[in-house]
Amino acid sequence: MKNIYVGNLSFGTTEESVRSLFEAYGTVGRVNICTDRDSGQPRGFGFVEMSNDDEGEKAIAALNGTDHDGRVLNINEARPKTDRPAHGGGFGRKRW
Repeated sequence: MKNIYVGNLSFGTTEESVRSLFEAYGTVGRVNICTDRDSGQPRGFGFVEMSNDDEGEKAIAALNGTDHDGRVLNINEARPKTDRPAHGGGFGRKRW
């Protein structure tokens, strides 16, 4: 399974249009366009899961830097999510 980051998406881009882009290179499992937690508005990036690693690599190589909905896409293999401190990293703490 290849998890692919898709960045610089137009705010009007739909999951269906992203799916159709990647389906030209293989089987697409899941497409998720990330949205703002508070407003629900798209954040301009998302993720695509492709079931075959080779197909995913071909899609990354072919689609990175291409134009979609008037924006040049930034596409690469997604990095694993890192753990962040629950307290916000120490900002706002009193300094003694």
